[in-house]
Amino acid sequence: MLRRKFYKTLIEWRNTKEKECLFVTGARQIGKTFIIEQFGRNNYKSYIYLNFLRNPEQTKIFDGALEANDIYKRLSLLLPDVNFISGSTLIFIDEIQVCPKARTALKFLALDNRFDVIASGSLLGVNYNRMQAEEEIMKEISIPVGYEREIEMYSLDFEEFLWANGISEEAVHSLESYFERHEKIPEEIVSRYQKLLHEYLVVGGMPEVVNTFLATSNFQAVHAEQQKIFRAYEDDIQLYAKNTEKPKILACYRSIPRQLAKEYTKFQYKTVEKNGSAKKYDNALAWLENAGLIKLVYNVSLPEMPLKAYEQPESFKVYVTDIGLATALFGYETQVALVNKTLTGHAKGGIYENLIFDMLSKQGMPLNYFKRPDNIQKIEFIYEKAGAVIPVEVKSKRGDTVSLNSFINEYHPPYAYKLIDGNEGFDGLKITVPHFMAMFVGK
Repeated sequence: MLRRKFYKTLIEWRNTKEKECLFVTGARQIGKTFIIEQFGRNNYKSYIYLNFLRNPEQTKIFDGALEANDIYKRLSLLLPDVNFISGSTLIFIDEIQVCPKARTALKFLALDNRFDVIASGSLLGVNYNRMQAEEEIMKEISIPVGYEREIEMYSLDFEEFLWANGISEEAVHSLESYFERHEKIPEEIVSRYQKLLHEYLVVGGMPEVVNTFLATSNFQAVHAEQQKIFRAYEDDIQLYAKNTEKPKILACYRSIPRQLAKEYTKFQYKTVEKNGSAKKYDNALAWLENAGLIKLVYNVSLPEMPLKAYEQPESFKVYVTDIGLATALFGYETQVALVNKTLTGHAKGGIYENLIFDMLSKQGMPLNYFKRPDNIQKIEFIYEKAGAVIPVEVKSKRGDTVSLNSFINEYHPPYAYKLIDGNEGFDGLKITVPHFMAMFVGK
């Protein structure tokens, strides 16, 4: 059974909430249902599970008045075996995007406060319903602002992948101590974690893919499982997207390997198709982002606080939210080359950018990048920390850091990171760390 950090998030919500439901979003197949069910069965005397996709008749619970008493009466009629225990009952509403009135009802269930309520839905369905509401197609939807805590969940991060592969939490903490001391790591430890990182590059963090890898140690089986996920995503596109948008969405998603293979990985519409434009493909990109399949990282005109004030909406990079799915888009032979460390060329640099994005973003870090149009200086990622802007340069191997050195001299950050395929190092404000140490950056 995979151990997930999100379990602690659920515990923290239960201990701190005040008349507040929890709303868990995230891409499909990242393990939302499994972890919430585990939490419910372990921490409550009564656990009630509703799934509107599997059991459409359960949407009738939210037909009529939406006061808590009315909802609980209809629930007990439809599911006569339920047991309501005040203060120790969790009601889990899964696939809530299927029933918009259930989303509205969260306000009244939160105000009632006798029972804890968690709702979950794919980002795709949730945002699809939001768009419908904005278009006044479904005027009855009311988002329960102030009565729900919305948290996005992700696939397994690298540390969770290490746990799944038998690396203890104590061993990870021991590794982190080298990071904190800026101390060189013994080569046998570097070699061990580099091997695991290259496996993570290919496997990623989708739970079924990780379980397949643990059960079979077979990268072909891993790739086959990833292809199943792609087919499921394409089914979602057929189900939710407008007919005019379907081919554009697929074209954008399938262009990601070409986007990442460029020397400068800024997203370009002409890479999607020869005469591609923002006007044609903006909605398709927004659809993929709403589905939780990609994230956009924006360039800033000035690397100063607050970064949001200097974002350039027309200049951005696109990364896949799970690194295993990102490398699967390149094909199985590329994944083999990554495991064997034989891949070369610009695509390798783009893949490592997506890897570091995966490792930083799953810590909840808002990210930007910095590149000025008047020179070649480019910093792959920058983020805010303790009132300062911290640069992160990513090298797919070892190499000079002209851009990072220039950034340090011009903007004087308190420190800067260079991530490489190598060992720890410390030179003035510049901290050099192996790629696998990115899981500690930002802490």
